[in-house]
Amino acid sequence: MQDTPNSPKNNSSEPIEKIDASTVSPAPTFPADAANNTETSSVNTMPSLEELLRQAELASAEHHDAWLRAKAETENVRRRSLEDIARAGKFAVEKFATELLAVKDSLEAALASENQNAENLKAGVELTLKQLSAAFEKSHLVEISPLGEKFDPHKHQAISQTEADGEPNHVLSVLQKGYALHDRVIRPALVVVSKTK
Repeated sequence: MQDTPNSPKNNSSEPIEKIDASTVSPAPTFPADAANNTETSSVNTMPSLEELLRQAELASAEHHDAWLRAKAETENVRRRSLEDIARAGKFAVEKFATELLAVKDSLEAALASENQNAENLKAGVELTLKQLSAAFEKSHLVEISPLGEKFDPHKHQAISQTEADGEPNHVLSVLQKGYALHDRVIRPALVVVSKTK
């Protein structure tokens, strides 16, 4: 027998093994319209431009509403703060004013008394001065009386200079006491300052 080009050659004495068709997996098939189905399904799941616009408008409305609420809250906080500041300024002296009421009562009682002599009047004035000093102390209003101290332009106001023995720029006399409230000078002391001869 002659070999044909298409016929298999079997040069060995081994038999050719037969393949069972049920054990071989079939080759995958690709329908012609499978790619088209994938494209149309992805197009169908993507929202339309109108839907995207509607969602963006809803998000914009939510953000605008949140902004308006935050703006209103900020305005309320600012208004309340201004009211608190005005109230604090208006009633800042309430404690001090309460302390001064006792001083006023003492002065009125002294004026209402008919039996006044110099000794009783002096004792009443001393008592009233003690009440006033106590009110100043409670309110941290401190007296500045710098006699003999070095001149301090932040606390003292020099009215004049006088030649004197000793160091220059020292307070020789106090014409009017000064006062400081919590370390802030509210009235400088009026003083006479020494200078060299």
